Amino acid sequence: MASLPETLNSDVKKNQVVDDCCGIIDAEVADKGGLSGLAIKAGYAVVKGVKPGFVRHVVHDLLPEFSAALDPIFQEAKTKGAPVSAHFNANASRVADALLAITDAKAQRASGAVKGTYDKLRGTAKKNVEAAVPRLGKLVEKHTN
Repeated sequence: MASLPETLNSDVKKNQVVDDCCGIIDAEVADKGGLSGLAIKAGYAVVKGVKPGFVRHVVHDLLPEFSAALDPIFQEAKTKGAPVSAHFNANASRVADALLAITDAKAQRASGAVKGTYDKLRGTAKKNVEAAVPRLGKLVEKHTN
């Protein structure tokens, strides 16, 4: 059974996976409402405004680390014969923690608008990442089946 990093980062799939990840990010931001949603949308606009294609570039660069962090949860699903999306949903907290460990480490080395925006939004990040897990699980399922 191929690992998640091998599959998602293959020359054949990586660009489509990155496109789909960017689509998830856009959809999750668009779905946010209320005052916290306004903050998230404003922060996302700041990050997207850093330079054209910034978000796509970051997703492309982080995909190897993200896929490696999610691989143990992916392998559990495969071992159990469970649908990946259902297993991710059942383990949304673990999925969020795995992804946020990577972004937290990257944010510590960042500077300027990106670091400031990340720091402002980090308090609600786990809740927001957990909310994105159903879409993420479907993305992983799509690209690994």
